Amino acid sequence: MEVTKEVNSYRAVMKEKKYSPIREFIKNWKKQKTAFWAGIFIVLLIIIAFIGPAIAPYDPYKPDYNSTLVKPNQEHWAGTDAYGRDIFSRLLVGTRISLSVSFLSVLLGAVIGTFLGLISGYFGGWLDRIIMRSSDVMFAFPDLLLAIAIVAILGPGLNNVIIAVSVFSIPSFARLVRSSSLEAKEVVFVEAAKSMGAPHHKIIIKHILPSTLSSLIVFFTMRIGTAILAASSLSFLGLGASPETPDWGAMLSMGRDYLGTSSHVVIMPGIAIFLTVLAFNLVGDGLRDVLDPKTKNE
Repeated sequence: MEVTKEVNSYRAVMKEKKYSPIREFIKNWKKQKTAFWAGIFIVLLIIIAFIGPAIAPYDPYKPDYNSTLVKPNQEHWAGTDAYGRDIFSRLLVGTRISLSVSFLSVLLGAVIGTFLGLISGYFGGWLDRIIMRSSDVMFAFPDLLLAIAIVAILGPGLNNVIIAVSVFSIPSFARLVRSSSLEAKEVVFVEAAKSMGAPHHKIIIKHILPSTLSSLIVFFTMRIGTAILAASSLSFLGLGASPETPDWGAMLSMGRDYLGTSSHVVIMPGIAIFLTVLAFNLVGDGLRDVLDPKTKNE
């Protein structure tokens, strides 16, 4: 009988699902209702970014001077602009532009900032002082003002907007990763790896970097919303996309003269920017609650 009980208990244990980080993440993520639906909205935006030009009902670049400033109706769901171009079609195509510019700029800033933060926190000393004091200098300037200065030097254009937004993202990522690296390098297994003579680059890649990933993912997600606002602001000021480009910020800039008579020209791209930035911020908050063990215990 005892042998039978042991066999049955062993089988019961074997039938239990093994722990899976992915399964645990999905389980906790579904509990974040607001972030969950915001994530679905972002997925829809990404899909639209890929298929937007194919499903746009009208040519977003072709003017129609017989249908200028038409208010939203059954033919033009979001109305038309001063050149008769369908705003809904321009919003669909502009999704790819806004998301790609913001994602690439944040990705570039994250890569450079993470590298600087890792070597600053791990090695310390004069290297840490140089990197952190340089970051402090950049923090002294407002993000948008720094971006305007960079674009003014490089010239207007989406490529230069990506560079400008990535530059003011670098110190934020560097400081975030540095703080995580300072904690990680004091862990026992990192000290053991050092005592065994492991190369510095292997310690950084295998032990230090993984400990910063959760914070990086959260900050990266929330930073995309900031990048969308910055890129749209630069386009609004005429320093980003050209006026004929269906960029959300450029659409706002062209529609501001008609705010009193045809407000839909400004309201539609404004709503797109608002909902997108809000969605990324909500997803970032949800990811922080799921990935940060400190918030789980609160």
